[in-house]
Amino acid sequence: MNWSVIFEPATMLLYAQGMLTTLWLLLSSLGIGAVLALVFALLLTGPWASLRWLVGAYTYVVRGTPLLLQVYMIYYGLGQMEWIQERWNDVWPWTYFKEPFFCALLAFSLNTAGYTAEMLAGAIRETNAGEIEAAQAYGMGRVQVMWRVVLPSALRRTLPAYSNEAVMMLHATSVASAVPSMLDLTAAASRVYSDYYLPFEAYLAAAAIYLVASFCLIGVFRLAERHFLAYLTPRKH
Repeated sequence: MNWSVIFEPATMLLYAQGMLTTLWLLLSSLGIGAVLALVFALLLTGPWASLRWLVGAYTYVVRGTPLLLQVYMIYYGLGQMEWIQERWNDVWPWTYFKEPFFCALLAFSLNTAGYTAEMLAGAIRETNAGEIEAAQAYGMGRVQVMWRVVLPSALRRTLPAYSNEAVMMLHATSVASAVPSMLDLTAAASRVYSDYYLPFEAYLAAAAIYLVASFCLIGVFRLAERHFLAYLTPRKH
């Protein structure tokens, strides 16, 4: 055991750079995925059968295939197509496909969008009929009922499940280390291992950082749940 290597300034800086990349990848993919998930959930619960089938097929494929393969399909598949490579120097948006971070971000965003869309769609379908009837009694139209009553309620009720999705995405960012030139936290640990031949120390240090990050993320969601779901807490008499 040689823990002194882990606490050397150069090694700690490497882990810090990897953690910054991991956090940036996590927050960006969750943000983009949340926007996409909202659109997909509205389509999954909308009146257009063809769009429901199309989005349902998308979420089925995303949830039915490993995230690692999705990353490979974008980086080694789309990113290596001659048609895209001929245009990735000067034609937008193909210019981004030569960036490893963009390929990983695209894969993670599409993945979390599929899972989150199904969670949100389920919460929309489970909205109490009395809430909808009360809104209609006030003279609200279909769109107003959705945006003012159904969607806010569904977002609140989805929060506990979404917190698990966010933590799972934090752990899943380790898959980004499979993309060349990506220095996330797991890739930083792999570099320490290859430089010093200390696999146990390198990966245990990364695991400890993931654990602290997960604890902080869970804490943030617990505070959010306490605030937004306070009305569900039984009142003390």
